[in-house]
Amino acid sequence: MKKTLVIGASENPDRYSNKAIHALVSHHHEVVAIGLREGEVAGITFTPEKEAFENIDTVTLYIGPQNQPEYYSYILNLKPRRVIFNPGTENPELISKLEVAGIYPEIACTLVLLATGQYE
Repeated sequence: MKKTLVIGASENPDRYSNKAIHALVSHHHEVVAIGLREGEVAGITFTPEKEAFENIDTVTLYIGPQNQPEYYSYILNLKPRRVIFNPGTENPELISKLEVAGIYPEIACTLVLLATGQYE
């Protein structure tokens, strides 16, 4: 399976990033994550460090547009195939930067894509 980076990971089971990590793991996707603080969800440990992960296919965002600018160059340097903007994370500025870099911006919900078999 292709590797997914979750940005905005949280140990709080009520957070959608937490639910997404569980769903990705249960669908046998390789998952790495970054959170505001250190933590662990479904066996995936994460820190706030912007690690230079290799072979990231998909970045799925769980941080609002106001918190995304500090991640722009990090995401672009990872060169993922796509970035999923989950509900509430849509950001025209980042979408434009991704398009210029040849990275597909997808306005969608990771949980819905997984549940309906459309997460590719």
